[in-house]
Amino acid sequence: MTAISDILFIISNGLLIPVIVLLLFLLVKAIMLGIGFYTERQKNKQLSAQLQHLVENFCSETLTELDVSLKTSDSCPVVKCLRDMVSHKDDSVYCEHSLADFQVDVQQQLSKNRILIKFGPMLGLMGTLIPMGPALVGLATGDIASMAYNMQVAFATTVVGMLVAGIGLITLQERQRFYACSLNALEFVFHKLTGK
Repeated sequence: MTAISDILFIISNGLLIPVIVLLLFLLVKAIMLGIGFYTERQKNKQLSAQLQHLVENFCSETLTELDVSLKTSDSCPVVKCLRDMVSHKDDSVYCEHSLADFQVDVQQQLSKNRILIKFGPMLGLMGTLIPMGPALVGLATGDIASMAYNMQVAFATTVVGMLVAGIGLITLQERQRFYACSLNALEFVFHKLTGK
């Protein structure tokens, strides 16, 4: 039994470095997401206002004006779907397919946030539990310096993991709200264009 416990202890300690590296990688991803979030939010607000104006004043001229003003936003799933529906407005099946593709694109965009939300706390917890074993050994042998260092690592990984998840959750909520409103407007445009 002691041999098995020793093997598990060695494996567990061997995972500490990969866990910390992955946690730092997720932290960099979260910081990049947070920095780009402000710009994305401003663009999304502008696009939401344009879609709201289209819904309130729907006509072919308003649709054409919106299509012309959105020429520079090719990467946004909302713009891509709207452009596809306008260019194939006589084909209701294609428009319906574009709406389905939009929902798939949205799920792909939101998966980045979900990875941060799920893996941040998971890696933070692993980074907390792994150094606790050596910390307890240090406490048992009277090596307070080793115990203090391991506890410091344990608390730091927890905090970083929760920070990563927090950034992921805040940006996810905002993105979900934007895409839900956009889907509502796109469905309205779909019904107006196809008469369904």
